[in-house]
Amino acid sequence: MAGSRLEKFGTVFTRVRDLLRSGVMKLPDIPIWYNVYKAFPPMKDPLYVKPHSRPQVSRTDVVRDIFYPEDTVRAMFYERYLMGPLDLSNPNFTSMCQRFVDKYVALAASGELPTSDLLQETEKALLKDGVMLKRRGAQWESKAQDPTTPESVSAGQQPMDDSEDAVEDTPTHPHTAGPSQ
Repeated sequence: MAGSRLEKFGTVFTRVRDLLRSGVMKLPDIPIWYNVYKAFPPMKDPLYVKPHSRPQVSRTDVVRDIFYPEDTVRAMFYERYLMGPLDLSNPNFTSMCQRFVDKYVALAASGELPTSDLLQETEKALLKDGVMLKRRGAQWESKAQDPTTPESVSAGQQPMDDSEDAVEDTPTHPHTAGPSQ
């Protein structure tokens, strides 16, 4: 009986009294306490008081931000490196970020390295363990630095060559104007 009103309206005494009046409960079945309660009723009737649905919270209370020392390391990791795939089906899976944080904390706890070198040393230590970290933007920076790489030539960029023959023989993009003739 979900939502029963039994406890909300009336007291146990009034419910037993009404059962006796209606004949549902017989005199031999009355509880022991009934006659005592009837002879010495409480000065104040026990009433059901509905509890507050929400506690009153002062609007001036501000929830503090919770930061752990590892949070700054995680932020540096996500700024600097790309994240690999996560295997959520394996409960023993440790993400690249967590491995980085664990190694960083271990190196920091040893106290042998200055704080400024911890990131590079953590990366080197993980590389020794066989964990490859991909830097953000590293693949694009390396291609942009050397215009003669095969990837940049195949992407439509012209290799840098000073000879005049190379300028005349190079194909042009169809939407741009060709070399002047």
